[in-house]
Amino acid sequence: MEKAEKKLELITQFFGDFTPKQLEQFAALETLYNEWNSKINVISRKDMESLYEKHILHSLSIAAAFEFAPKTSIVDLGTGGGFPGIPLAIFFPEVRFHLVDSIGKKLTVVNEVAAAIGLTNVTTQHTRIEEIKNRRFDFVVSRAVAPLKDLWKWSKPLLKKSPGESGNQQPGLICLKGGDLALEISESGCKPRQMELFQIFPLESLKDKYLLYVPV
Repeated sequence: MEKAEKKLELITQFFGDFTPKQLEQFAALETLYNEWNSKINVISRKDMESLYEKHILHSLSIAAAFEFAPKTSIVDLGTGGGFPGIPLAIFFPEVRFHLVDSIGKKLTVVNEVAAAIGLTNVTTQHTRIEEIKNRRFDFVVSRAVAPLKDLWKWSKPLLKKSPGESGNQQPGLICLKGGDLALEISESGCKPRQMELFQIFPLESLKDKYLLYVPV
């Protein structure tokens, strides 16, 4: 129990005002991902011990930078095992998250984890993001899935053109990336707003990690 509480402190030291239900949901993730990862590998074995720091807190850096209004719709492009979608869905229970991946067995893990912790604001779709038609979202989120040029090409057709129920924030792509991004940004033709994660969470594992936001 003490070990679980210590790992939760990685999150609670940066965020306050979680409900007891949210804390229970975050606490349950370690056991659930350990169990499912042994059946369907969605997180590297070496990263499982640092699940809260390298995956959950990393995902929540988006929550530190953006305050999504209730009823905002967000699609998680290439969600894999559910990152950043699952942690964000816990953080924003009144925001609607649609988690998409081209590998069906990964979504099996996502669906089972979401059901086990009682997430009612998560839907999933087994498809390639570019095959989604006739749907528009307030934001696309993504975590190290592809070069920015491709992410923007796939995201732009899915984004609303102006803020709706999402409040005053302009719809756009929000992605988490690492390393030297100068060439990637240049090749994308985008002019993203860039934030260094170490300035949000001063942890060694988040050095040279960035959040990019490309508004429509």
